[in-house]
Amino acid sequence: MLLRFFRLLSHLPLSLLQALGAALGLAVYAASGIYRQRLRANLQQAGYDPDRLARKAAAQAGRMAGELPAIWFRRGDKAPVHAVQVIGREHVDAVRASGQGVLYLAPHLGGFDVSAQAAATWGPITVMYRPPRKAVLQPVALASRQRHNLATAPANLAGVRQLLRALRAGESVGLLPDQAPAQGEGVWADFFGRPAYTMTLPARLAQLGNARIILASTLRLPGGRGYILTLEPFPGELDADPQRAATQINQALETLIRRCPEQYLWGYNRYKRPPGAPAAPEQSAPGKAL
Repeated sequence: MLLRFFRLLSHLPLSLLQALGAALGLAVYAASGIYRQRLRANLQQAGYDPDRLARKAAAQAGRMAGELPAIWFRRGDKAPVHAVQVIGREHVDAVRASGQGVLYLAPHLGGFDVSAQAAATWGPITVMYRPPRKAVLQPVALASRQRHNLATAPANLAGVRQLLRALRAGESVGLLPDQAPAQGEGVWADFFGRPAYTMTLPARLAQLGNARIILASTLRLPGGRGYILTLEPFPGELDADPQRAATQINQALETLIRRCPEQYLWGYNRYKRPPGAPAAPEQSAPGKAL
């Protein structure tokens, strides 16, 4: 029933889905004190004025949710992937021409879900997949990822091996490195001036898979006009030390996010401590409001 409902929604204009999502995002912001406080606190931690950006961020988070039926289930020429303007495709082509695999790292920014679909039009890509906690959503999530050249890997050891095989075959892999990993799979590294438990997987994949990192950010255009996907090489080489490498990755993500902070998912509990993880080190002070 839920899968059928999402398929029906996918036929609505993208602009309408995003507008409905924005209204829902603002409603959740107004109704949920926990969500509102976390979103505002994360903005303030990053140095932004919550009074200026909080509602914009909540509306954009709603647009992110509202557009999913179209991104996940719309096929053919009207699929949102055909409304993606790509900047920096030459960096990907250069890596592929060298025979190396491409490791895309993308923050939860804008229409990040459509970036993997765009990459799949250039060649096979495998993205790490974490099943939704609610069983009722699993058929929707699985059906949404059934696309040509787009494979999924579970967030476990078998999935990591699948990602490595893809990279060693010269294919592409996609990760969202700004989500908290499970205990034992991360280190504490600064993210907007506060220690965040950060996955070490990207650095391990780049090293063991002989891959090059490409940073990807997909910003949403107003009025349902599509997206701009910007691709750029990772600045410099990753440090061999896991903690320093995680800090480098977080700093690179911060740069992408600061280009359009209202489209970042500030309501996510990025600074949580996974069960069993060591205590976080003392945090630095929040930045000055922007």
